[in-house]
Amino acid sequence: MSLRTPLGKVMGLGSAKGGTGHWWMQRVTAIALIVLGLWFMISLVAIGDLGYHSTIAWLARPLNAVLLSSFVLTMLYHSKLGVQIVIEDYVGSPAWKVAGLLLSVFVHLLLAMAGVIAILRIGAGGGS
Repeated sequence: MSLRTPLGKVMGLGSAKGGTGHWWMQRVTAIALIVLGLWFMISLVAIGDLGYHSTIAWLARPLNAVLLSSFVLTMLYHSKLGVQIVIEDYVGSPAWKVAGLLLSVFVHLLLAMAGVIAILRIGAGGGS
């Protein structure tokens, strides 16, 4: 006995219609965060003194700026996915749910733009 509707069986969709893709993206971003987090920690140790000038010089290298931007964007996307699940599961009112989801998207986009712009400005020499 199946709890799926005939249309759901034909289309191959579950009740939420996108849960598998969301679940996979959380796992993929988690793995990417492990790799990028290890790179970030190793890079910080390799800098040495972590002084202002050595850190700016480290960030001015294009590879470091790209990887740090990837780290920030991946972290924020992973956070957005997690916050979305919490809102969908624990907010009862449909109006509050929509408002929470929209606010979450806008806050995460704002943080992503701010992070990438800050990395680019500092890496290009505009941070001093």
